[in-house]
Parts: sequence; structure tokens; C-alpha cells
Amino acid sequence: MIVARELTVAVGARTLLEPTSFQIASGDRIGLVGRNGAGKTTLTKILAGEGQAAGGQVTRTGLIGYLPQDARVGDLTQLARDRILSARGLDSILKRLDTYTQAIADAATDDEQEDALRRYARAEAELDAAGGYAAESEAARICANLGLPDRVLTQEIATLSGGQRRRVELARILFSGADVLLLDEPTNHLDHDSIVWLRGYLATYPGGIMVISHDTGLLDAVVNKVFHLDAMRSEMDLYNLDWKKYLVQRETDEKRRKRERANAEKKAGRLLEQAAKLGAKATKATAAQNMAKRAEKMLAATEGERAADRVAKIRFPGPAPCGRVPLTASELSKNYGSLEVFTGVDLAIDRGANVVVLGFNGAGKTTLLRILAGIETPDTGEVVPGHGLKLGYYAQEHETIDGARSVLDNMVSASPNLDDTQVRKILGSFLFTGDDVDKPARVLSGGEKTRLALAMLVVSAANVLLLDEPTNNLDPASRREVLEAIRTYAGATILVTHDPGAVEALQPDRVLLLPDGDEDLWSADYADLITLA
Repeated sequence: MIVARELTVAVGARTLLEPTSFQIASGDRIGLVGRNGAGKTTLTKILAGEGQAAGGQVTRTGLIGYLPQDARVGDLTQLARDRILSARGLDSILKRLDTYTQAIADAATDDEQEDALRRYARAEAELDAAGGYAAESEAARICANLGLPDRVLTQEIATLSGGQRRRVELARILFSGADVLLLDEPTNHLDHDSIVWLRGYLATYPGGIMVISHDTGLLDAVVNKVFHLDAMRSEMDLYNLDWKKYLVQRETDEKRRKRERANAEKKAGRLLEQAAKLGAKATKATAAQNMAKRAEKMLAATEGERAADRVAKIRFPGPAPCGRVPLTASELSKNYGSLEVFTGVDLAIDRGANVVVLGFNGAGKTTLLRILAGIETPDTGEVVPGHGLKLGYYAQEHETIDGARSVLDNMVSASPNLDDTQVRKILGSFLFTGDDVDKPARVLSGGEKTRLALAMLVVSAANVLLLDEPTNNLDPASRREVLEAIRTYAGATILVTHDPGAVEALQPDRVLLLPDGDEDLWSADYADLITLA
């Protein structure tokens, strides 16, 4: 169980959540919702014990399983299967059993063999206490349903794609059997079948759950409570309702607030009129000032409420002039150790062409984009820039953002030809205003990092965009803006996505299938591969 008492959440001088009390108990399946940047990820980190609250107290009892947006893995040399089994300590027990089995076989004397047998028996008792071989089978079932085959489980973490690593971490947390699960966008990088399975798994999970997700299908199937974090009011509205009933009640609440705002604006207007009349009389000056202050306070509150409806205005740049074929790649291959990711990939990107890259997780889609962007080097083949090539790269893990630098500094580095005022104006259109621009990028939520990365693309004047899952971590309104930006961009685009809406917006000319490197004209026949990939 997690109990929060008078919990206050802040980033720097900005308060995200005024003192609030709530709990996550067994059987609670809570959907934590709110606009990007409202503080959902920050709040979840605090509940998990990985962040510091500005005030109040968090009490945790039992095991807490936490899946952050940016899944972190400590030992990159660890096998994926061992990483998952480590959630219950099974990995070390199984290793000791293997060691003692070998010691029994290699024993030179009866005493050595007897000592090895005693050690084996103790380790086997530990294994039984941790669930035995049935627990190992349970882990295997979770992995299979999350699309982690044996060939992936026997690889080192370092050799896995970002999507595979995240699914390993999700499998580890689900296998832990934690008393409370804190899941931040758990469906990222999952295919359709895995998402359907996850919905069923979480809907019957015996412990408590708090989940952040823009997948409304998951929220509808799983949650029995909704916590709405309101960015402008810095308050959390607690709804003891399932998803559908919450949507109805929320709409009713928003209509009531709009009426209240309209009434406040009318009252403020009347106060300002009266203050203007009284201000003309010296004897009434103090009363006039007080009325004006009350009116300004009312208007400031209503302005804040209106700002809640704002969405970043995202439009990709008009492309810089370039040759007929701005980007070419030939005979690209990439291996990680003995693992062959892809081989013999050829690609010629014509000016203004749209290409979607499809393939199962681990097929090398992200790796290919990183090679085209010049971040990774192919084992064979080469990437040849054409005349006037100007690349813009959106990385799904936001590697193009320097977490140690501020939002403003990141933008300045992406747009050296713009002055400070121009940069701040563009950041404002992406909802970074005031002190927000001075925040270090590492404290941004996933949605805020997405907005910053997109803002950096907007100032790039790129004529070829490499987009890797650009709609991840976005609320519905921001996602619509990104889809419209993709739809209207006049340059060439190479897109990797699990989002059918993004492919529809792109209207691709061609499809590249990995790992085989087969290229074909786009047709609706490939649409089913988008969510399966």
C-alpha cells in the first residue's frame, strides 16, 4: 500500500500539486491522467521513492514495482532472462544450483561431494520458497505474452533494442508480484496482441495499480478509479469511478467550471468599471485600488483556466533546398556481437518522398535511423548525403536532448541563427514559458521532452526528417497536432511508428521491411503490420 498525506509536488519554484492526500490500496486500479507537463511522471517518481516531495509524507508498505518512462537497466552485460528472474531473486539461486551441480560432478572426495550436496539442498529450498520452477514458468508465460522470445531472453541487455529493453523491464515488474504497481506508459513499444494481453492481466491484478497511459483502451479495460491532475489549478480531482463514468462526470465538471469562469469574468468586469468611476474621486482612491486588485485576481484565475486548453502549435519547417535525391544508403548491415540485426539494406530517398519502416521489435528500425542520422556506424555499407541534405532527427528515447542543459540552451544549440527573443517565442508556442525555459531538460516529463524535441526540429529547416515514434507519450490533443504536422510537411520523411494514425497522416509512398531490407510501394495490405511490428 502507498499512503500520501498532504503531499506537495513542485519542480523548482513551480508548484505542480497543492497538498493532497490519497492512497493506493489492494484492488485499486487507478488511472492517473492530465495534460502533458501536469506532473504525472514527477508524482509517480515520488510515490516510487525515486523523487523528493516538496512537502507532506509518503508511506509505503510491501513491495513497490515501478516502470518509469525511461526504463533504466543497471548491468548491460546481464542476460535478459536473468534480469527478469532477478525480481524474485531467482537468477542468483539458479546460478548457484548450476554451480553446485557442477561441484557435485567434479568432487574429488566424498567430503567434497557431501558439502556440494548440502549447498545444493539449501539452494533448492530457497528456490522452493521463491516459487520453484513454477515461478520460472510463470516468468516465461509473461515474456511470451509481451513478445519476448527465447532468442531475446538469452541475449545481453546491451544487445537489445530500446523497445526490447522496455519490455524486459515491464516483464520484470509484472513478475515481481509487487503489492503496488506504478506504471508510466506501459504500452509503449508493445504490439497489438501484447497490449490486449496486458489489459487482461492488469484488470485482474490482485494488488494496487496506478497507471499513466494515453491508451484509452487500457484505461477503459483496467481502471476503477481516476485521478485527474489539473495543471492550471495544481490540484488533483479524485474520481471513484471507472473510465467511462469518469469521462461523463469530467465533462459535467468542466461545463460547471466554464460557467463559473464566465460569471467570474462578468464580476471582474463590473468591479473594474466601478473602480474606474471611484478612481476619479480622491476620497475613494483606496476603495478603487482594492476593487481593481480583486478584479485582477479574478481575471488571473480565469486566464489560468483558459491556458489549460492550450496545445503546442506544431508545424515542421519548410524544407531547405536540396537535390533530387538528398539521402542514399547502400548495403547497410549491423551486428551486435554474434547477433545480426539486419543486412544488405539499400535506400534512396527522393526529395519530398515519404517512407515508413516496418518490422517486429528488435528488427533494427531504430538502429537504421540512428545510422542514417550519423549517430551509429554500420558494420558494412555507407550512407551518402546528397546535395543540400539537412537532416532532422527525432529520437524515441530523446537522445538529441542534453539533460544537463536547460530547455532554452537545448533550443539555442539547435538554432544558432536565431536570437534569444525568437527562440523564446518558439518555445512559447510549444508551451514552455516563464521559468519553464530555465529548467534542466532531465526533469521534463516524457510529453515535455517530446515537445522540446519537436521544437528543436521546427527550427532545423530540415529537408529530410527521421521520425522514431513521434506520437509516444502525447496526450490526444498534442498527438493531433503532431499528426497534422506530419501531414503538411513538404520535405522527405522516414517514419518508424506503431501508431496507425501517424502512417495515415504520412501517406507513405514506400515501405521498407526490416530485417530483410525489402522495399515496396505502399499499399493498404501493409496496414496490419503497423500495430504488429
